[in-house]
Amino acid sequence: MKRFYDYVIMSSIKVYLKWLVLGITLFFIISTFRNHWQAVTEVKIDFPGLGLLLLALIVTLFAHIWSAIVWIKILELFKYSCQYKWGLKIYLVTNIYKYLPGNVGHFYGRISSISKQGISLSVASLTVLLEPLLMAAAALLIALLSHSIGLIETTKNLNILFLQCLLLIIVLVGIHPIIINRVIFFTKNLKKKKKNEEIKTVYFEKYPGIILAGEIIFLLLRGLGFIFALMAFMSITFQQIPIIISAFSFAWLLGLVIPGAPGGLGVFEATIIALLETSSLPIEIVLTTIAIFRIISILAELMGAGLGYFGLNSEDKIRT
Repeated sequence: MKRFYDYVIMSSIKVYLKWLVLGITLFFIISTFRNHWQAVTEVKIDFPGLGLLLLALIVTLFAHIWSAIVWIKILELFKYSCQYKWGLKIYLVTNIYKYLPGNVGHFYGRISSISKQGISLSVASLTVLLEPLLMAAAALLIALLSHSIGLIETTKNLNILFLQCLLLIIVLVGIHPIIINRVIFFTKNLKKKKKNEEIKTVYFEKYPGIILAGEIIFLLLRGLGFIFALMAFMSITFQQIPIIISAFSFAWLLGLVIPGAPGGLGVFEATIIALLETSSLPIEIVLTTIAIFRIISILAELMGAGLGYFGLNSEDKIRT
């Protein structure tokens, strides 16, 4: 009974924490817009700018397709292969589930689809949960590298900086085959004891360095989409591109790991406003770009889901 009450209390705390984070970030965003609303209304866009917004949409859509390919490669790390059409369809269709309450619907959808192919629930969960870990590691790598060479200042607190480095080391060590294999064997042994069944052995043999590189490319593509959206309203110099990419990656990272609205809504916007507000970029253009880029991101995910649902018909099963 005590465990039940503890679970209820922790669940309630998580819910209130999410609402608190969402409230703070929305207050910051609304306050910033209110202080600069007159300048925002004066921002204009021409026909070439509309073309750049379309290009931002295309790049963002391709980024999600690329992310789906990386996810398929994660399956292959566990010695499970599937037809690319099947993997793309599952990933792209479930991608919009992140906007359901709880912000875990996309994970549940993928785990369910994989386990239906005869793969154990524990291994299916690992193949899905490994992706956000690698995404976080990729974003943290970009952010820490950018901070170290002075592109952006993610924090002035050395303790927080040390914690970021520690978390990165933990993730990079935690995804080592030795660690992953121990987790798989542990869950397999538990199931054997409960069901007295012989479960197929799965070995995680290679360090997912190539997958980590794929997630870095995913973030760079997302950042490139943001840059195209920004260029629709102003011209930027080559020297500004690394700063924008770095700020985007760190904001995306916080949107991924901080509890709040689904899809990092609010957290991402508040963070990138804070990082770019001190740059040479006009704040009114930053605010306009952020609002439009959120629309572009959602539209790209909807287009990806439509492509997966209507354009990628495949009955292929996962092969071991």
